[in-house]
Amino acid sequence: MTQQQPIPDPAMFTDDAFEPLHGELRVQKLTRPSLSYWQDAWIRLKANKRAILSLYIVIGMLLFTILGPQVWRVNPAEQDLLQVSSAPGADRSAVLVAPYRPWTNIPPAPIKPGLKLVGQATTQKVQLIWAPIPGAADYRVYRDIIAPDRQAGIYGLPLGTTGSASDTYYEDLLDLRAGTTYYSVVAMNAEGKDTAKSETLKIKLIDGITASEAVDRGLLKPDAIPPLGTILQLPLHPAGTDYLGRDMLARLMQGAQVSLFIGIVAPLLYVLFGIGYGSIAGFLGGRVDQVMMRFADFVVALPFLLFMILFKIGFGIGPGESGITPLIISMTILLWPGTARLVRGQILQVREEAYVNAAQLLGARTGYLVWRHMIPNTMGVILVTLTFAIPTAIFTEAFLSFIGMGVAPPTASWGSMSNDGIKSMLVHPHELFFPALMISITVLAFNLLGDGLRDALDAKMRSRE
Repeated sequence: MTQQQPIPDPAMFTDDAFEPLHGELRVQKLTRPSLSYWQDAWIRLKANKRAILSLYIVIGMLLFTILGPQVWRVNPAEQDLLQVSSAPGADRSAVLVAPYRPWTNIPPAPIKPGLKLVGQATTQKVQLIWAPIPGAADYRVYRDIIAPDRQAGIYGLPLGTTGSASDTYYEDLLDLRAGTTYYSVVAMNAEGKDTAKSETLKIKLIDGITASEAVDRGLLKPDAIPPLGTILQLPLHPAGTDYLGRDMLARLMQGAQVSLFIGIVAPLLYVLFGIGYGSIAGFLGGRVDQVMMRFADFVVALPFLLFMILFKIGFGIGPGESGITPLIISMTILLWPGTARLVRGQILQVREEAYVNAAQLLGARTGYLVWRHMIPNTMGVILVTLTFAIPTAIFTEAFLSFIGMGVAPPTASWGSMSNDGIKSMLVHPHELFFPALMISITVLAFNLLGDGLRDALDAKMRSRE
């Protein structure tokens, strides 16, 4: 039988009872400082260069959306008819011309064959004259931006006929735009059909503006009108203009406000609903959990596009009108089951932890347990889900606007701008390039940021290091 050691008297432990320790003293230090969960996640996120670059892009996109219109104060609906579909870096000059007057002093037809230009070719007017073509009963005038193919009989856009063989002149006033233009005059026979006889002239049109137009646009002061032929500088459009002469940079900013508003508000709504729904299902479990998740499976099977159409009809939104509200409602009602499933799985795991059982023994209520213990411990999954949901919503809005089901002109969004730009992508590619680039950069940045957050917030990956 072991003998018990006597319990020492606490009065023995005084300062005199201890002696200082001399010699080498080895102290063990922690290999890394003590960090909280979020501090450790931030350090891991900063080590991911792609995620940090994506974070900077997202911040820059938000600044572009919020502060951009304060810096670039151009009305996105204002039309610059002198610079319609102008590309970035295009010539921004215009020549001051006289107001239009009917062409009455027509010069005599030239003796030598060929098509001649009368005066200066501007976007105000183009006057042509040519020598009579033998055997012609009439003349048809064509215009194109590429060289015509005479052998195939392709000359471009038919502008009209002169009316008789003696009328060897033509004045073009139809939708003139600056740039290289080819004019062709084709001789017609007595039956009104084109013959193989034709004349072609290559002309470079420049922007022309009258004094009154310059004053109305703020380019000149009424009391300081320079002489005709003066070169005026037109307003700057860094990203060019669209097919209606509207500034592309201002419309990209306005489109960012619409696209990011839908892309952020809609995910926030359906993610929050999915968090609450999944938390209740996971915590209660049993039959309630089964019924709730079967309803979520039913919602997943509902066709999104069909409900989008029904909501547009229900809100009284007709063709050509923007359906921002039905789009947000449709996404909120139909896209929450994915978040609910993820949160439910996390809740099922967290509710078996010891600290949850201890809180239950102390009398904690269900609401307290869910919002104080379970939801904070699933914030990593929730943030990652939200980060991936935002680019999905942006792409969904762009797709629906592209097919005419979302945001409709004149309201600008990246999807509706892409829909407008694809119509002239071969001639004016910048009208499609810039909105498509904004969609691609934003979606890629949010996806890479979500991937980096998933790695930074994953406890299992930290345990492997």
